[in-house]
Amino acid sequence: MAGVSALLLDSASLYYRAYFALPESITGPDGQPVNAVRGFLDTVGALARERGSTSIVACWDDDWRPQWRVDLVPTYKTHRVQDEAGPAAPAVEEVPDTLAPQVDILADLLDETGIPRVGALECEADDVIATMALRSRSPLDIASGDRDLVQLVSDRVTLLFTGGTSASRGGRPYTPMDPMTVRERFGVPPGQYADLSILRGDPSDGLPGVRGIGEKTAAALVAAFGGIDGILDAARDPGSPKPMTPALRERLLASEESLRDLERVVRLAVRPGVPPLPRMALSPDRGMAAARRYGVESAMRRLLDAVS
Repeated sequence: MAGVSALLLDSASLYYRAYFALPESITGPDGQPVNAVRGFLDTVGALARERGSTSIVACWDDDWRPQWRVDLVPTYKTHRVQDEAGPAAPAVEEVPDTLAPQVDILADLLDETGIPRVGALECEADDVIATMALRSRSPLDIASGDRDLVQLVSDRVTLLFTGGTSASRGGRPYTPMDPMTVRERFGVPPGQYADLSILRGDPSDGLPGVRGIGEKTAAALVAAFGGIDGILDAARDPGSPKPMTPALRERLLASEESLRDLERVVRLAVRPGVPPLPRMALSPDRGMAAARRYGVESAMRRLLDAVS
């Protein structure tokens, strides 16, 4: 799908990966590390250049752990909360000390360059991306290392999966996922990936899934019985064929309530409050001036060259 117009960035996924991929010895004029900033800009520049993107939108976590998700699944992202936050305190995401200032730098660079940053009340970047992708009738790309976004892949939407690849300059920084790639890799079509994820769970997000069900069993259940509704119907029917077994039947029915809550947490949908897909209005001079302040001129120039 080369030459698609819009590239939606899962910003936090990209800057976290860049932070851990590049050394902190990469610093700006004031000696502050800018490894995440440079890696982010280089990754986005490489993506835009290879995909022919003419517009970029940086989707932002205005709420990295929405309360409505925590109310449904209390363990949601618990392991990412700072230990010092007391029981009555709002949950604060644990961010490495040398990364937090770089997030502010990135926000400033994007704003100065004219690359829109979009977040929304009670929404993670995933929710913003999903809303824009589901509303769009035009082909677009999503750049992320988050497997939750696999469920959005379609004939119009390609996931540029950055998980398992380097965010440093050089080399291909992503694996493109279309519907065929998703089916080959996970054993289910994109529209049923959320069902697989709900059954399997996801420790990286604190999602429990069903005890004893891993990815292969989850994929087999989805392939045999469809989504969560079909799987639970099969669990209630003693005559259901394999891969349903008495042990699976017992575990699924015992987990029915939590599966329904997980559905609402995992399945991405159009969320209120997310604005329409914005247009990019580049300001190269302002972007380069900001990049000079932080010592990332070369990376910014490569990004601007890719989209200009």
